[in-house]
Amino acid sequence: MCILKKAKYEMKIERSQNMKPEEMQRLSEMHLAPYMQLATGLIGKARHAGGNMFRHQMDTLAILIDYGYIDSVLLKASVVHDTVEDIPDFDKNLIINADSEGKDVLDLVLEVTRRDDEDKRQFLHRILDTGSQKAKILKCADRISNMISLGYVTDPTFIERYCDETEFFLLPMALEIDFNMYQELITLIMTRRRYLEDGGYFCDTKKKSTPPKA
Repeated sequence: MCILKKAKYEMKIERSQNMKPEEMQRLSEMHLAPYMQLATGLIGKARHAGGNMFRHQMDTLAILIDYGYIDSVLLKASVVHDTVEDIPDFDKNLIINADSEGKDVLDLVLEVTRRDDEDKRQFLHRILDTGSQKAKILKCADRISNMISLGYVTDPTFIERYCDETEFFLLPMALEIDFNMYQELITLIMTRRRYLEDGGYFCDTKKKSTPPKA
């Protein structure tokens, strides 16, 4: 008999189309500028799909707001979530001292930062298995941004691997925390795989993997 594992968090279903006045007030009172300043250190870090990592931080922030998340620690962490991993010798105290929430922001950033002893699969396994709710929300928003950018990538092997990774790790993660994020990730996987199918990638791969007849 199959026993379904109970989700650790209650999945968010609703998605408001307009920001409520109280949410706008909370957003206006947040001190995001110090974190944005730290994130400018990522401007010189190019992305596989073009652009740079600073823009990706801002994109992740926008995705979270789009999905109705106004938690100050979550939004601040989204602005600097790649700084520790991608800026050489980054001083973590810069985040701690950014404002009164700096320590909590850094803790969340470190949750979604790959450790030195982790490969990519171990990293995603850790967040899926033991990550906090905020870490999973942030990682799903980050992956939505990355999957959208994947539309500008022309390396089919990279696209296939990234789609497989998203299906295996991020879909169950999203299913725990936000049904609308889950739906968008499914759509993004489908469109990216359709691109590979239309380009004949899967046919070419199958030909290469078929051993020649004796």
